[in-house]
Amino acid sequence: MNRTQGLQRLQKETFDICIIGGGASGAGCALDAALRGFKVALIEKNDFAAETSSKSTKLIHGGVRYLEQAFKNLDFAQLKQVKHGLEERQIVLQNAPHLARPLPLLTPVFSWWEGLYFSIGLRMYDFFAKGDSLPKSRWLSKKETLLRMPSLDAKKLHSAVLYFDGQLDDARYCLALAHAASEAGVAVANHLQLIDFEKDGSGKLTGAQVASTLEENAAAFTIQASLFINCTGATADTLRLKANPALRHRIRPSKGVHVVLPYEVLKSDDAMLIPKTSDGRVVFAIPFEGQLLLGTTDTDYTELDLEPVLEEKEVDFLLDTLAPYLAKRPDKSQVKAGFGGLRPLLAADASDSTKKLVRDHEVEHDAVSNLVSLLGGKWTTYRHMAEETIDKACVLLGTERACQTADHVLVGGEDFAFEDWKIIQTVYRLAKDIAKHLIRKYGSRAHKVARLTQENVAWAQRLVDKFPFIQAEVVYQVREEMACTLRDVLARRMRLEIMDWEAAREAAPVVANLMAQELGWTQAQKQQQTDKYLQLLHSFIQSAEKGGLR
Repeated sequence: MNRTQGLQRLQKETFDICIIGGGASGAGCALDAALRGFKVALIEKNDFAAETSSKSTKLIHGGVRYLEQAFKNLDFAQLKQVKHGLEERQIVLQNAPHLARPLPLLTPVFSWWEGLYFSIGLRMYDFFAKGDSLPKSRWLSKKETLLRMPSLDAKKLHSAVLYFDGQLDDARYCLALAHAASEAGVAVANHLQLIDFEKDGSGKLTGAQVASTLEENAAAFTIQASLFINCTGATADTLRLKANPALRHRIRPSKGVHVVLPYEVLKSDDAMLIPKTSDGRVVFAIPFEGQLLLGTTDTDYTELDLEPVLEEKEVDFLLDTLAPYLAKRPDKSQVKAGFGGLRPLLAADASDSTKKLVRDHEVEHDAVSNLVSLLGGKWTTYRHMAEETIDKACVLLGTERACQTADHVLVGGEDFAFEDWKIIQTVYRLAKDIAKHLIRKYGSRAHKVARLTQENVAWAQRLVDKFPFIQAEVVYQVREEMACTLRDVLARRMRLEIMDWEAAREAAPVVANLMAQELGWTQAQKQQQTDKYLQLLHSFIQSAEKGGLR
């Protein structure tokens, strides 16, 4: 992906479809539309997956809780959501095998009756997932459970039910979608903000006024397209009202936070589903990138101009929820990092609590402005959501073209073989953990990253100790993956920011030096980039310290 070329195309060409928003929904729509032969533009005001799409629980699933609610409340909408999720789960896994993989999950139980209840429920989950490649659920004995997860409280434990879902690196998966869209012909640019729409005499959208956010006082220009699609997630109402101020609000943002703890807290490569919480939801404890990810919460959020961050009461809730299952209670001082994200929930009734809202989606067409908005949804069903959206685009553009994304392998998934890490280790003389990391994150293109260590031997060095990230990745991410800022690299293309704030702070100056060389930053620009990112990390750490986390 080349941002300069993308900007040139956006200024000069006229498009069939312009998609606004570079999260999973927007990138998914862009790829779908391009594969159907449309001329497509994809723009993102921040970075790909910068908001909701990088701040998920990293699960690909149908929704165990939705299944339970469907049968308890005879709610067939929830059942439909589970069915779609399980159908799409297999596609997400197969189209990017380097970024998504099966994940075993344990549900510890404290009595025979609990074990029977969850065993039956998860057998039903298996039934709706029939035909896919994941192993089926089974009821484990206490001994089997403790062998798989030795940190559990053996005195309380009766047994556990084991089942399988999928896990993904959400930010890099979204990036692979955007990258695949670019390679399919889409004109792509991140850090390009919509200022306003241009309209014809009848109020129909004809253009999008945009400007780069990377330069001060950047000159605005207009993207011309026949159809505009709004894929901006939790902020979708802002664009809807720009297009047509008479529309009513549709999105009910919900805040969800995660904390990151040391791997040793759970001591397992299995994840844990905690089926009972004090507010009637579920919580997951999941191994991710050598750490333990614990989340999530579910509360209303209205301050859309502010990034959601960890609050003390939320951390207490998550740790209090996990503690009864473990022999040793986790301590707030063990929290290494954390993050907050927003779910773009669709609310029919303002009195509904966010945890009762279905994670469903809707493709809305405003006849006055001709804006199409993809509202709501969840990560697992991004492809299905995109398919419905581009189906609608076909109708509006007066053509009929079939979706081709179900078996379209994403960037890095072509001819992927995990065992190729051994070749990388041998050929480029890299440590075992580094070679495995490169294969898992770049797939069949890991060789392109490793080859950079021959261009400059210093680029084989780690960014920080105890993590497998190397300097060559930063260079590759700038050259090939449209990384423009330190946070683009450290939060999304690498996941260091969400794993360990202190490690990210240590790596920042090294990343800044590498990016400055590649992007031609002046000393002042490099210092400005570094200071901005370090101030952000400092605010996260300071907030944690106020909450007694460190």
